[in-house]
Amino acid sequence: MAAEGAAKKSGEQMTVVRGLDVARYMGRWYEIASFPTFFQPRDGRNTRATYRLLEDGATVHVLNETWSKGKRDYIEGTAYKADPSSDEAKLKVKFYLPPFLPIIPVVGDYWVLYVDDDYQYALVGEPRRKSLWILCRKTSIDEEVYNQLVERAKEEGYDVSKLHRTPQDDPPPESDAPTDTKGIWWFKSLFGK
Repeated sequence: MAAEGAAKKSGEQMTVVRGLDVARYMGRWYEIASFPTFFQPRDGRNTRATYRLLEDGATVHVLNETWSKGKRDYIEGTAYKADPSSDEAKLKVKFYLPPFLPIIPVVGDYWVLYVDDDYQYALVGEPRRKSLWILCRKTSIDEEVYNQLVERAKEEGYDVSKLHRTPQDDPPPESDAPTDTKGIWWFKSLFGK
C-alpha cells in the first residue's frame, strides 16, 4: 500500500477494486472505524455487517447491526452491482426506512476501495467521499494495517480526521440480544442523538 502520489480531490475518480470475488467477500465484517453517520446511534458499539449472497447469485442480503445502551439495533437491506457489466466493485445498497415500518427506499453507494488478498480487511467508501469504513473479519486490526488503510483513504481524497474508531467487545455480542423493536434509535438519530 505504498503512496501513489498526491491525494485526490473530491469529485475525482477513486481507485476501486476490480474483479472482487463476491463469494469470498460474503460473511461477517466488523467496523473498525468509520465516518459517523446520522443513521447510527452516537454511542453505538460492536457495529458489524453480515453479507449473504442470495440464490440469484447477483443480490446480497445485508444485515447491519450495532449495540446502543445494551440493546441491539439493526437494519436489513440488499446490495447489487451498480453496473452488472463492469468488473469494478461498485455496489448499490438499498434499505427501507424507518426499519420498523419499511416504506421509504434509501439507496447509497458502496465502493470497495481495497481488500487484502486473504479477504480479512477492507476499505469501503463512496464517490462523494462523505462515508468511509474500515472493516475487518475480527473485532480488532493490527495497528500497522490500520494506518496503511488510513493512508490509502487519504490518498483517495478522504478527510481522515473524520474517522471515528468503533468500540468492539471481544468476544462480540450474540445477535439474539434484546432488540429495539420500536425504532426509537432511528427517531433519535434524526436529532443527532
